Amino acid sequence: MTTAQETTPTGSLSPVEEAERRIDFDTHPDRYKHIRLSFDGPVARLELAIQENKGLRPDDYQLKLNSYDLGVDIELADAVRRLRFEHPEVSCVIVTSALEGTFSAGANIFMLRTSTHGFKVNFCKFTNETRLEMEDATEHSGQTYIAALNGIASGGGYELPLACKEIYLVDDKRSAVSLPEVPYLGVLPGTGGLTRVVDKRKVRPDVADVFCTVAEGVKGKRAVKWGLVDAVWPGSKFADNVAARAKEIAGEGHPDRKGIELPSLQPKVDDNRVEYRHVTLTIGPEPRTATIEMTIPDDLPDIPADATTLGADWWALRAWRELDDALLRLRFNHPDVGLVLLKTRGNHDAVRKLDEQLLANREQWFVNEVLHHMKRVLKRTDLTAKTFFAIIDEGSCFTGSFFELALSADRAYMLDGEGVSISLTAMNGGPLPMSNGLSRLQTQFLADPDKVTELLESGDPFEGEDAEDEGLVTFAFDDIDWEDEIRVALEERVSLSPDSLTGMEASLRFAGPETLETKIFGRLSAWQNWIFQRPNAVGTQGALQLYGQPESPQFDWRRT
Repeated sequence: MTTAQETTPTGSLSPVEEAERRIDFDTHPDRYKHIRLSFDGPVARLELAIQENKGLRPDDYQLKLNSYDLGVDIELADAVRRLRFEHPEVSCVIVTSALEGTFSAGANIFMLRTSTHGFKVNFCKFTNETRLEMEDATEHSGQTYIAALNGIASGGGYELPLACKEIYLVDDKRSAVSLPEVPYLGVLPGTGGLTRVVDKRKVRPDVADVFCTVAEGVKGKRAVKWGLVDAVWPGSKFADNVAARAKEIAGEGHPDRKGIELPSLQPKVDDNRVEYRHVTLTIGPEPRTATIEMTIPDDLPDIPADATTLGADWWALRAWRELDDALLRLRFNHPDVGLVLLKTRGNHDAVRKLDEQLLANREQWFVNEVLHHMKRVLKRTDLTAKTFFAIIDEGSCFTGSFFELALSADRAYMLDGEGVSISLTAMNGGPLPMSNGLSRLQTQFLADPDKVTELLESGDPFEGEDAEDEGLVTFAFDDIDWEDEIRVALEERVSLSPDSLTGMEASLRFAGPETLETKIFGRLSAWQNWIFQRPNAVGTQGALQLYGQPESPQFDWRRT
């Protein structure tokens, strides 16, 4: 799961910090340690079969009772994505456990206890993104997820079912669902549990209050009455009833869809550079700074009547998979990087043509999946706790879907010079929405919604000064001032407190309406960045620190 090639040479690191900076997000069902996938026509079965001694840091903790760490979540995220691309015929996915009597005990507490603060927060964020992709597959891919809880589901072990459309619990007088973080650990459910309980399942707030403070959880008919699960069945009928419900949901499935295989990305990695086919991630040379450069070839194949013949090497899928991998490597393996420069290279006409064809062919399931994948990668950018500056200079290709990268940046700097331009396409009008449900242009021009329509209908490229006047870039500088202005901007940004920048950026990026997604990630930034550092949770006498010990936590009773 790790690669020693990507160690960040920052001086003296503990073994835990070393391990946390060598995470590899590439996996395959042949290499899964914890997830079992099986298929019965249009029904897929995703089983948690978590191996106790095969965590990312096996010397630090054991994954008992189907508790999970980042390694498990990497496999889960991979399985969800492969179900969409490799098994599009599936229309119902059963999420269950291979461990009798236990669905999942949630995130491994001893892993959380020994992890660095930044890793804990990024772990929660990645897990949330995977949960949201399950919901996205249910909504947009015709793959409905249902949870079959054949045992206790606690903490994150209940938050995973909450991402499913339906939840079924075995009624054996023992099995319960619970979110015990408050009474047990002095923290909060970190993967959207509280929000999904009241917003998604619409559990009454007073009942939810009781549920979240009862460590042993809720079982049987009360779990159904309170809306925590959809039904309970006795053990003798549980498997048959789940199978019947899955078959009912699945129907005939999607027999007209033929999947494509997702190969390993296999980038070339060294200490300061990760090189893919179409994306390059470079660390430095300026302190705490990295650059992501994405390139589109001049000539791309037209989308045929059967787009699946393009396969996984099709640029529209491959390049955005590479960008996704680069973002995850930045988050986990390079915590010292605070500022990321976004650059693009290629032919504007190639992007325009691709955007047109993507939208014209989105009724094809494969093209639809590629669009939704692009959407999720851009959301991953929005949700990454790094500053992003788009650098629009000679050779840049910030057009249409590529311009979404500039719109996702905290600032966009543009060279006001001959041949440097940006362009909009219909792709900027809504097919790639943010977590707030709006397009990035709508979010940019929240005070003037008509401006979005005006810009989209103009159809003309925008050069430096015009782009700044229209509000499409932050600053445009001529070639005399360009290098000095960029240098000063970079030096200023990396000199500011990373903590305050994380809070500021998370607050500014999602103007407009609140959604389930923005609530989850907004609260995650506040909850986990604050509570995970409070002595009541992680101090020497804190609840998380003393979990599993005979001692009781000692709280500072002052409310803040």
